[in-house]
Amino acid sequence: MDRGIWAIWYDILDEQGTAYLEWFHAVHIPEKLARAGYLWAAHYRIAREAAHTGYLALFGGETTHTFLNPSPQQLLKRQSDETKRFMGMRRNAAACILAEEIRVEGPAAAQRGPGLTTGPAIQFGNYSAASAIVEDDLNAWYAQERLPLLSKLPGCIGARKLLTTVGQYKHAILHEFESLDMREHHFGPHEAQARDPATWMGRIRPQLTHAPRSPAVGLRLWPPLSA
Repeated sequence: MDRGIWAIWYDILDEQGTAYLEWFHAVHIPEKLARAGYLWAAHYRIAREAAHTGYLALFGGETTHTFLNPSPQQLLKRQSDETKRFMGMRRNAAACILAEEIRVEGPAAAQRGPGLTTGPAIQFGNYSAASAIVEDDLNAWYAQERLPLLSKLPGCIGARKLLTTVGQYKHAILHEFESLDMREHHFGPHEAQARDPATWMGRIRPQLTHAPRSPAVGLRLWPPLSA
């Protein structure tokens, strides 16, 4: 199974986007997937400010150690001139390596793929909690309310609660959906509870410090949605 995820966020100037995407999809992803333990890859466009387009690359591995032998820093020293040129186009880059705590499958689980690849649309949150007491409450909320909800939510392919092995923020949650429209229609109303302090989510949310792009909402570019 795929119990490790390497997540990489970055921006690309719009005028460099076409060349970068051609290289990333046709050259870089296949190079990654040729390594032992790499099981799938997915690349998403996420919302960012004008003049930049934001991206989130996800690589799935057998465990977090898939991405630590060799590690990202070791790979950096081995890059070809071509790889250095295209990697140099990235702006505001951040990354983390994550271990799966638990996952649930949603009603649309059959829409995952090809293979183990994450779904057509995602929401990815990455954050830290203010204290151990907040973490107690946070994880109780996931176990008792949020994950059971996602397992029954129309349009939900599944969700994975993750912990950081390498990275600044301790917790992450990956939601997979059939489409951005299904996410907005069925999941959006539940996300709105973050603004209501009378709800469990509303009590927890102010006590979390999110990464700059969290939550990132994205539509998959690779593999193509028709794949």
